[in-house]
Amino acid sequence: MTKIYIDADACPVKAEAEKVATRHQIPCLFVCNGGLRPSPNPYVELVIVPDGPDVADMWIAERARVGDVVVTGDIPLAAKAVEAGARVIKHDGEAFTPANIGNALATRDLMYDLRAADPFRQGGGKPFSKADRSRFLDALERAVQGAKRDAL
Repeated sequence: MTKIYIDADACPVKAEAEKVATRHQIPCLFVCNGGLRPSPNPYVELVIVPDGPDVADMWIAERARVGDVVVTGDIPLAAKAVEAGARVIKHDGEAFTPANIGNALATRDLMYDLRAADPFRQGGGKPFSKADRSRFLDALERAVQGAKRDAL
C-alpha cells in the first residue's frame, strides 16, 4: 500500500499533504522529534522519534520503498529514498529522481564547503510562496498517482 512519509520537523506543507492523503485514502506519516499536534484525520499518523541528529531521516529511510512518496528538503534522506525506489519531492514540488539526485548531493556538499570557508557569509532560502504551495500540491498529486502505479 502506498504511503506518504513527511519529514515533518520543518515542513511547510503538512496541510497540503494531509489533503492529498485523504483524497487518495492512503496513510500519511508525519515523522518528527516532537512539537507537533496529532491530527484527528484517520489517514494521518504522527510518528515521534527520539531526539538526535537525523533520527527522523533514518526512520523514514528504513521504511520508504517502491510505491511510497517521501516529502523532504533533506538531500541525503532524498538520496536514500530514491535509491530505495520511492518517489521523492521537496516542499516546493521539485522532484528528486535517479537522474538528478547526484547533482543535488554534489551541490549540497559544495555549498557546505563554501559556507565553512566563509563563516560570515549570510543568507538563506527564498520565502515560501503561494506558487510554491500550489506547485507542491500538483507535484504530490502526480507523485502519489505514480507511486500507486509503482506499487502494482
